[in-house]
Amino acid sequence: MAAGKTPKKSLKREYSKLISETPERAPSRAMLRAVGFNDADFKKNMVGIASTWSMVTPCNMHIDVLAREAELGVNQAGGKGIIFNTITISDGISMGTEGMKYSLVSREVIADSIETVVGCENLDGYVAIGGCDKNMPGCVMSMARLNRPSVFVYGGTIMPGMHKGNPVDIVSVFEAVGQHANGRIGGQELKQIEACAIPGPGSCGGMYTANTMASAIEALGMSLPNSSAQAAISKDKAKDCRDAGAAVINLINKGIRPRDIMTKKAFENAIAVVTALGGSTNAVLHLIAMAHEAGVKLGIDDFTRVGKRVPVLADLKPSGKYVMNELVKIGGVTPLMKMLLDKGLLHGDCLTVTGKTVAENLKGVKPYPKGQDVVRGFDNPKKADGHLVILYGNLAEEGAVAKISGNEGTKFTGVARVYDSEEDALKRILDGTIKKGHVIVIRYEGPKGGPGMREMLAPTSAVMGKGLGEHVALITDGRFSGGSHGFVVGHITPEAQEGGLIALIKNGDTITIDALKRTLTLEVPAAEIKKRRAAWKAPKARYTAGVLAKYAHLVSSASEGAVTDKNL
Repeated sequence: MAAGKTPKKSLKREYSKLISETPERAPSRAMLRAVGFNDADFKKNMVGIASTWSMVTPCNMHIDVLAREAELGVNQAGGKGIIFNTITISDGISMGTEGMKYSLVSREVIADSIETVVGCENLDGYVAIGGCDKNMPGCVMSMARLNRPSVFVYGGTIMPGMHKGNPVDIVSVFEAVGQHANGRIGGQELKQIEACAIPGPGSCGGMYTANTMASAIEALGMSLPNSSAQAAISKDKAKDCRDAGAAVINLINKGIRPRDIMTKKAFENAIAVVTALGGSTNAVLHLIAMAHEAGVKLGIDDFTRVGKRVPVLADLKPSGKYVMNELVKIGGVTPLMKMLLDKGLLHGDCLTVTGKTVAENLKGVKPYPKGQDVVRGFDNPKKADGHLVILYGNLAEEGAVAKISGNEGTKFTGVARVYDSEEDALKRILDGTIKKGHVIVIRYEGPKGGPGMREMLAPTSAVMGKGLGEHVALITDGRFSGGSHGFVVGHITPEAQEGGLIALIKNGDTITIDALKRTLTLEVPAAEIKKRRAAWKAPKARYTAGVLAKYAHLVSSASEGAVTDKNL
């Protein structure tokens, strides 16, 4: 326990005793005997292993093996492990298609399904193992809801592919599509990049959303130290899973629940680490959603507040040059956290799933080796303040999120080219319609309007591949992949479907993005805006049945985390 804290009461068999003790529960025990229980097991803590294994995506294809390791860790620590599955989807496969509308929805499905199994089966705690982007916040959202002892394990990062001696990944393939359309590479080279970019299991290799959220969750205290910075196929990752199983038993014995860990200060730690790493804009959406489930008030302005004092230190893709595996090689995330702690930029007294505080976990952590430049010092940051810039203005009355790495400049004024879907915008980027000085507007892609708030990786990558990264901006009420870079603004609220000003933009309008003033402005007279608003009507819902229709009906705005239980 943290210093000065009153010891908590053990939570041993708090839930499982309901089905393992009395004669009336003999039918329950009979069912469990069929899946491997014996008399001794009914006296143990029943601990779930929530596996996101699937052959849908390389991010998760190895997690069945990792789940067995976590089960072993539980059993060796004196508990009884029970493996069960939830879903995953693949952003990389569905990106740019209608199917991508299900991506953010899957976060809610994952959280709901884990809650359903753990609650229904009276499990005393659980380990959750995630690989692809939405797995991670979905798993932790369920932990916050259930508030039972639990530990998150990241499935690990992929090893980079190699093309002409340079590391490549899935974003390299998306950008190669733009290069191909621009005549910069031929079809044979495009196929070569496609064939070598994904060499095996693990999540996308830059500081994209998966690695960002894994790092955030570790900083939050819900993963064991350095769980976020291990290769998917490694002895370290197998050990991490076994240790997580044992850690849940320790949490049960010590009476430590997720909401003891997931405090406002812990979320500030997560924001600080995401900022120092130059992480994905999706961290804003997901951390707010996780905080909501934990009953913690976290908003978009907290990212501005923390970002003003925390610099970007890591030189990682997509805005930098290194892949996650290079961070793994030099020691992972814990030396970075120690740097931040020593500088007074982390709350060291926050409790973690080790049963110890952040400061206690980091005691004795060695600094990064001399000569490395993956993570810079405070005297030479990649950017002096945070890269996740929250914008307001007439185009974003409730906020928008920009990722300003420092490569793009700090201000862009251009002429609007307006598209009501990602597909339409991508066609016009690839066919040369988009020129220097344009601001690409992609709307009706928000949580309700899409529905599902698709990621705009295909358009942003096409812009980079066409060589327009420094000359074109893109704004949307959708969101971005962690692999997106360039002058891009997403999460615009109110979204177009709700009558936000983005719905009223016309081709030829002037738009200004000012990262220093933190403003997003449509340069159109108020009288003209009033005239357009009077003529606007909300489009009919694109889906009237099924999960997307339910999601559109329930989902909150992006600035509120796009959660589905806020107004219940």
